[in-house]
Amino acid sequence: MIITVRGGKSFDTDRDLSAAERHILQKLFLWESLVTSREQFREKQKQAMRTGWNDSGPIGIREPMRAIMADLEEKVALRLAGKK
Repeated sequence: MIITVRGGKSFDTDRDLSAAERHILQKLFLWESLVTSREQFREKQKQAMRTGWNDSGPIGIREPMRAIMADLEEKVALRLAGKK
């Protein structure tokens, strides 16, 4: 899957993310629509990165994942503000 973040930078999840990062990203896509605050989304991000994939332990945040998570967080903020 190709993900384009605000600012136009694109990431290929198969090439730019590890398997663990892709798994965490799937969780964050779900949480993006469920959280009721930006802070709650940040906590879900931290929790997912601490837990890792299948409770494998902490996952380091590399630049592609950092950019995608920042974009998702911004989408959460816009959704909560009633904008697209």
